[in-house]
Amino acid sequence: MTQQPPPAGPADPPDGPAPPDLPDRVARVYGADDLSTVPAFAGGFINFGYWTGLPSPADRKLTRADRVRSEEDLYRLVLGTFDRPRGRTALDVGCGRGLGCALALREFGLAPVIGLDAHPDQIARAREANADLLAGPADAPGRLEFVLGAAQRIPLPDGSVDCLFSVEAAQHFRDLSGFAQEAARVLRPAKGRLALTTFFARTRAAARALPELLPPFADGLDVPHVVDEVAAALTAAGLREVRVRPIGDGVWESYDRYMAQQPELHDDEWPRRYLTAYETGLLDYYLLTGAAA
Repeated sequence: MTQQPPPAGPADPPDGPAPPDLPDRVARVYGADDLSTVPAFAGGFINFGYWTGLPSPADRKLTRADRVRSEEDLYRLVLGTFDRPRGRTALDVGCGRGLGCALALREFGLAPVIGLDAHPDQIARAREANADLLAGPADAPGRLEFVLGAAQRIPLPDGSVDCLFSVEAAQHFRDLSGFAQEAARVLRPAKGRLALTTFFARTRAAARALPELLPPFADGLDVPHVVDEVAAALTAAGLREVRVRPIGDGVWESYDRYMAQQPELHDDEWPRRYLTAYETGLLDYYLLTGAAA
């Protein structure tokens, strides 16, 4: 079993044409392959997890419940950056199955919550996974919604969003400047806030080296964006107070330990190179925040 599908090759073409704006590899991984079903992404979330809130002792064997909590806690870390979120409009860019949207609604009181994803299969899965929330209650219509659309062309009006968040999706964005400009456009002037988390290269030299170590950077699934350039794009788009916080100390070692401890996962060698990339200074996991002008 793999953390992510194996690298694409000549005998592994995508099934049918890619959806608009999606490279073939991204279209297949989030379409026919359905990455949310991979055992390493227990619970259907698709992220490496934030592990600092797990019960001690630190040397005990990590469980499936720990894995699910780590994925939920990554959303909690991101959503916790928003001040007084209850009743504020939220947009999740790259929502996947929409489980983070449901958590934002349930635990943080953000409402309405809009999940945006560029893959039609993911939107369909999000609607199925959250059918109960979408159906009611009758006195709270529109509290949760899923919309098909690209990060660089968000189909929402100007100034319509209070809180924009994105969890482990921006490594797929081909046009980060376009996303930054769209984020600045849809955020409510002076009040809107952004929180973005994923893994980025530390330097340009690291970005050039990552495809040699990690297949997703080589086969077109991920883009080795440089973290300082991501922050600069957000600032150039007009966002204020852009801050970068490395959080890899709460991600990589525990994720790797979980992978090593699971009988069905520990023989899968290449996904464990993320810890190597972190320890050798090539990449890290980051939380970026900013405010609308």
